[in-house]
Amino acid sequence: MGRRLRKVADPFAAAGPAGARVRTRLRVTPGDAAVLAAAGVHLGSLASADLAARCREGRLDAKGRAVSRAARKRSLTAGASSRWAGAITRTSEDAWQLADRNLRAERASLRARARTIESRLKIPSGTRQGRLRGYATAAERFEKQRRLQALRTRQAGVEKRITAGRVSVCRGGRRLAKARHGLAGAGKSTEQWRREWDAGRWFLTADGEAGKRLGNETVRWHPDQGWLEVKLPAPLAHPVNAPHGRYRLECPVSFPYRGDEVAARRPAARSGTTSPMTPGGILVPRRVLACPARPAPALEELRATPVLAVDLNHGHLDAWVVSPDGNPAGPPVTIPLDLDGLPASQRDGRLRAAITTLITLARDNGCRPSPRACPPHGSGTASFK
Repeated sequence: MGRRLRKVADPFAAAGPAGARVRTRLRVTPGDAAVLAAAGVHLGSLASADLAARCREGRLDAKGRAVSRAARKRSLTAGASSRWAGAITRTSEDAWQLADRNLRAERASLRARARTIESRLKIPSGTRQGRLRGYATAAERFEKQRRLQALRTRQAGVEKRITAGRVSVCRGGRRLAKARHGLAGAGKSTEQWRREWDAGRWFLTADGEAGKRLGNETVRWHPDQGWLEVKLPAPLAHPVNAPHGRYRLECPVSFPYRGDEVAARRPAARSGTTSPMTPGGILVPRRVLACPARPAPALEELRATPVLAVDLNHGHLDAWVVSPDGNPAGPPVTIPLDLDGLPASQRDGRLRAAITTLITLARDNGCRPSPRACPPHGSGTASFK
């Protein structure tokens, strides 16, 4: 019997993005750093306690999640504010849901690996039955039997955790937590690790509010005057220097990238500050813009101009400009994309560099900017116009 070919799905055009996140970076003064650090530590302690309370509750339905969040928000409001409490409870729920999805994905991975080993163990060593073959030697078969037992043990533990609704969440990051046991290999001292760990557990995230002037009532940014104000929790009201319990930073704040769009859409902008300050005293404000909805163009319109086809591979991207008649318009281009073993910041940087290279390649070859379209040749390729 011949190998059955995979059915290729029909091509379709994807609509444009519904929003864009714009970030900036600035160095705060020592006074601003002290105030933000105090607020981050205070809110971080509340976030840790709220996350622990949410994890103890386990899996909840929609009504249970609403009741739980309302109760936890009431208990946090006195130590912060209603909006800070809302952001903390929302973040805790998101963290629990993400950990639950990761746990289920781990179960699916363990099941798939165990099934693969079991199917090959049914065939004697060095033989083949149809498309399946046994392991090459008896020694390899024995090691795979031991590997199967280890996978089954791990799977049983994961099943128990899923049934009980117990998830694992590490505020500050698991990678940084594990680095504490290998500081010599990481080239860090205990003091350096402690500063990064404390900063990673700070909380200063404000959920956006559509239609609010200057962003929201917790983090406010004025595009013309260039100031940024942060609503301080009630127990930290002594350094307040602006009305309504807010603290205005001494350093000016601007958005060099797409700042004109941020200023133009200030009534409908959603703003927030996530991971507010690194150990070096760097503040990272973020703005999220709501883009107007645009209908997806027809495939015939997209194929009327050159198309940049991109193939996603392990460790690199393969790109090729294709003319409207379907012929290549130039030589293929390979973009290295090695992300294995890198921290999230470096992975994001390399992804942005690869995307910038693709955009430059498309512009140089006359590819008209438009939403992304899936090609008719396979599911592993994306076309950028």
